[in-house]
Amino acid sequence: MTSAPTDPGSVLACGEVRTCLLPTRDALDEPTAVRLLQLRADDRVRVSRHPNRHVASPEVPTGVDCPLPSDTGTRVRAVGTVLMRAMLVEGRVLQSSAFFSLADTGTDRRQPWGHYLVRPGLLVPVGRPAGQAVARGFLLGHRPGQLDIGSIAEALTARISRQHRVLDHDPPLTTIDTRLRWTAARTLPYDRPTVLFTKHQDGLRVVELRLPPDTTPGAAAGLCEDLALHDWLLTTVADKLDGLRTGATDDRSGPGVLGPLVDHLLHLWMPRARVDSALHPVWEQLDRTPGYGRQWQTLAQRIRDRLALLSLHSLPEVPEPSRRGTIL
Repeated sequence: MTSAPTDPGSVLACGEVRTCLLPTRDALDEPTAVRLLQLRADDRVRVSRHPNRHVASPEVPTGVDCPLPSDTGTRVRAVGTVLMRAMLVEGRVLQSSAFFSLADTGTDRRQPWGHYLVRPGLLVPVGRPAGQAVARGFLLGHRPGQLDIGSIAEALTARISRQHRVLDHDPPLTTIDTRLRWTAARTLPYDRPTVLFTKHQDGLRVVELRLPPDTTPGAAAGLCEDLALHDWLLTTVADKLDGLRTGATDDRSGPGVLGPLVDHLLHLWMPRARVDSALHPVWEQLDRTPGYGRQWQTLAQRIRDRLALLSLHSLPEVPEPSRRGTIL
């Protein structure tokens, strides 16, 4: 097997991110969040406090030996490990991520597990590799018997959500969960990163990236985790505002919806906060078309304006002064 490839167009990495509201009434404080994400005893949880509080679990490898999805129907068996990790943003939004890089060359036969364990996050084809066919098939979705990386991410979410000693399963909002499936291919050395972002039904998002050849799989995964977080925020807030009654002074549903959005979500919008600076042009594209940043600012302003109107309507009426004259 050769070293990591740098050919333009070759597959850099593939992965899937699950994003949801942590099932608990109040945001977790930092010590509790650290305990929740301590997935390995031999590695520490990473905490970042600026520009917001972000807690990340250690990476946990999961061994796989199975066929990979392929859009051509070609059977591509691969052996190695998938990396999974979890993140908690401001003690409120939980993300589970699973990803792998794909070796550009394969082996003639399966090697002992030790050969793969020293290369965490790398899947090695057994036989002839088919990187582009795998990437396209991965985005289309797996078939029975093929690698289902989404289930790996979902299992991690379920594992964390079962921590009943920490979580009360009484969230302040009802929200949908989203899953972002992504692939990253290499560009030419001096080309700018590009992104194709597609939204599907049932919370599925599909992202096709072309990134600089020296981008690490972890950096590519970090970019996609950031995209998944902010897409979830945008989707959640837009869904809550959709159909909310307007103009009714006696409507009590407004504060019950708008208040939790302000308390738990509006302050979480910080795109690119933990994304490799070389990959910032991806967010610039999304801000330009379709205008994610502008849409978020519009939604946030709608919430503030609506709360201001509700506050005005709740003020007691002041009686008008008497217009009767005074008799001297």
